[in-house]
Amino acid sequence: MTFLNKFIEHEVPEEVKEWIKGEIEAQEKRFAKIEQEMKDLASQREQWYQEFFDRLTTIGFNIDGDDKIVLDPSQLPVKPEGCEDLVVWKHGVDSDPAINDRD
Repeated sequence: MTFLNKFIEHEVPEEVKEWIKGEIEAQEKRFAKIEQEMKDLASQREQWYQEFFDRLTTIGFNIDGDDKIVLDPSQLPVKPEGCEDLVVWKHGVDSDPAINDRD
């Protein structure tokens, strides 16, 4: 057993496999709904970002107690090209053969 592969061989009853399959389908359905709601909010979210950036560059924010700082517009982050909001960000787990070859 390695650090990446902690899988222990065991028998999984068909009833459990069916239950897991049902849970996966339900979860994918929930995430699809959340993802659609996030897409529907995309234009509103852009407005929220802009309002937040406007506050940072006009009235600023407190960094410690009464110490306040106003940011220069050049200090604001820039959204990368092709950046898309996602419910779950994948971190390469799907491409790990140690995890995928268990089924």
